[in-house]
Amino acid sequence: PSFHPPTTHHSLSKKYKYIQNHELKSLDINTKKCTQQTQSKHSRYSIKKPKMSDSEDSSSVSSSSSDEEITVAPPSKKQRVASAPLEIAPSVQSTDQQRKSSQASKQKIIILLDQARLETVKNRKGLFELLNCDDHRDLCKKKLKRDPKEFRPDIAHQELLALIDSPLNKSGSLQVYFRTNKNVLVEVNPSIRIPRTYKRFSGLMVQLLHKMKIKAGNTSTTLMKVIKGPFSQHLPPGARVYGMSCQGTLYSPNGLATALIPDEQTSDSPPVVFVIGAMAAGHITVEDHPYIEKMVSVSEYPLSGAAAISRILGGIENQWG
Repeated sequence: PSFHPPTTHHSLSKKYKYIQNHELKSLDINTKKCTQQTQSKHSRYSIKKPKMSDSEDSSSVSSSSSDEEITVAPPSKKQRVASAPLEIAPSVQSTDQQRKSSQASKQKIIILLDQARLETVKNRKGLFELLNCDDHRDLCKKKLKRDPKEFRPDIAHQELLALIDSPLNKSGSLQVYFRTNKNVLVEVNPSIRIPRTYKRFSGLMVQLLHKMKIKAGNTSTTLMKVIKGPFSQHLPPGARVYGMSCQGTLYSPNGLATALIPDEQTSDSPPVVFVIGAMAAGHITVEDHPYIEKMVSVSEYPLSGAAAISRILGGIENQWG
């Protein structure tokens, strides 16, 4: 059997001192570990000085040796990085203002599309449509007793696309009018976007012929409007008018621009007007437009209206750069 000696006051004091010394040693070990961890953290931000030459080392007596380290305290979370102040952008004149100011000093080329076949007809459902040779062939033959080949509103559509999409129009140097075979004169806003499909163009023309104007959806800008004729009332003073016909004087596109268009696009130069046909057959005559000075042509072959317009505008763009 094990023997347990009786506990006395002297033995208890020895035991208490042993426990106290053991706790102090553990505290010293923990503090050493903490100091080692903090030193390792600070060593991440330490920056070593570059080694100096002997001359520099002798001159800087007060400086520390090359092996010393400079410790930089890590940035605290509460510190904020100071950002640079925002700069105010300089005021620049908008492109719209620049375009308007430049357009005011430019001389525009005026184009009249004549004899456009734009007529409306009511279908069986009671809706109005643009009369054309594809959908209303029987109506043209039996009721109107006309040749269906004459009703070609797609020609005016193609010519308007060639005019409005041209760089000359986008630079503000073009003004377009068109006149129907019913003597309806229409002014076209240069900022309009002509519909790409014939079906949408047909609906647009029906709306124009019935309401006498077309406005933009979001703004009150008038894109097309019916104006009072004749066309000679809207010609600027001193305008030189030329008719396009395959029977006219033959010019190359660049030769036409050199002969008829002024070299510089200024407001002092006389405005130039071209009358181009928008019908399926026939050509422009001086009898219909007595203000025409000369009949001209840009090809020895009969061209479509859109092809002739592209050649004319291309020569003018090369002339004006």
